[in-house]
Amino acid sequence: MTDALRPQFWDTIPLNELTQPEWEALCDGCGKCCLNKIEFEDDNEIVFTRVACKLLDGETCRCKSYDNRRDFVPDCVQLSPETLPNIVYWIPRTCAYRLRYEGKKLFDWHPLISGDPNSVHKAKASVQGWTVPETQVPEEDWEDYIIAEKP
Repeated sequence: MTDALRPQFWDTIPLNELTQPEWEALCDGCGKCCLNKIEFEDDNEIVFTRVACKLLDGETCRCKSYDNRRDFVPDCVQLSPETLPNIVYWIPRTCAYRLRYEGKKLFDWHPLISGDPNSVHKAKASVQGWTVPETQVPEEDWEDYIIAEKP
């Protein structure tokens, strides 16, 4: 199989049949998956915070060490067609992986649709410029950083 991306693979190919480059290309680069979340024990509600993983670059919204991120963040979730059904509740509602899993279309600002890798930022659909690194906020204070976005 080739590393080339098949035409409109994001609309036509089932998630479990995507090549690795196609799977990676589904990521819109929003950085929301790198936000720390709080799960409340009483009702299992999950909320997002502005507190970002220590490896997230808050301007590019990309991981600073993607290929070996688990060496630095052992509990970093490995998203794959196999793990997706078990963690879809944790993924942002705008995420292409979640949208495809739920049978929905990608947003017009997704770089695969727009052709512009910065369209996610231009649409204000990313975390660009407003995160706080987890190294600067004690975990017991994360509730002070809850944002309106829900998974």
